[in-house]
Amino acid sequence: MMCSRWARRGNPRLFLLISLLFFWGCSFDYGENSTDNENQPDLIMDKVAYARVRDGDHVARFEAERAERYEKRQTMELKQLSFEQFTRHGEEINAAGSAGTAFVELDSGNIHMGDTVRVAVDSEDITMQTATLDWKDKDRFLSGGETEPVDIQRSDGTTFTGYGFSADVRQRTWNFALGASGVYMHEDKEEEEKPDGEEDGYVE
Repeated sequence: MMCSRWARRGNPRLFLLISLLFFWGCSFDYGENSTDNENQPDLIMDKVAYARVRDGDHVARFEAERAERYEKRQTMELKQLSFEQFTRHGEEINAAGSAGTAFVELDSGNIHMGDTVRVAVDSEDITMQTATLDWKDKDRFLSGGETEPVDIQRSDGTTFTGYGFSADVRQRTWNFALGASGVYMHEDKEEEEKPDGEEDGYVE
C-alpha cells in the first residue's frame, strides 16, 4: 500500500504521560537575593523523584537524574528522564517512557524531549522511539522532528518507520505527513488461513 499520509486513532493515555510533566511547575519565592542571570539555575536537584496522586491512587511517576529550574525565564531542564503512568487505581503500569533530556516551559506547559525518546503503551501494544518529541499543551499537539524517523513496533511483528510524525489529541489521530513504510500484521479469525510465507500486510 502506497501512502504519503498515514493516520490512525491514537490512545489519549500516551498523551497523558506527556501533559502530566506540566505538574513539575510548582513556584518558589527566592526573595530579593534571587540571581539576575537568567542562564544561572535558581534551583538544582539531583536524582529527583516525583509522583502524581489522585484520590489516594498513583496516576504517574517521574524520575530524573538532574533537574534545573530557571525562575526568570520560567523553564526547567531535566536530564535522564523516565516516566510511568498507572491504571487500575495505581496497581498496574500502562505506559512508560524515557528521554535523555527534556526542556519544560512552565508558563505554557510546552515540552521538548530529546536525546532519544522512547514511549511504550501496553494497552495499545505499541512502542515508539525517535530522536525528539515536542508537546504543545494549549493545542494538545505532539510532533516529532520533520526529517527524523519515528520507529513503531508491536509484539505481533508489526514494525514500520515514518517521517513527519504528529498527533492531535483532541481529534485522536496520528499522522506521518511524509509517509511510512514497513510491515503491518493483521489477524482476521474469519479469514482463511494463508499459505506459508505469505505476509499479512505491507505498508510503503
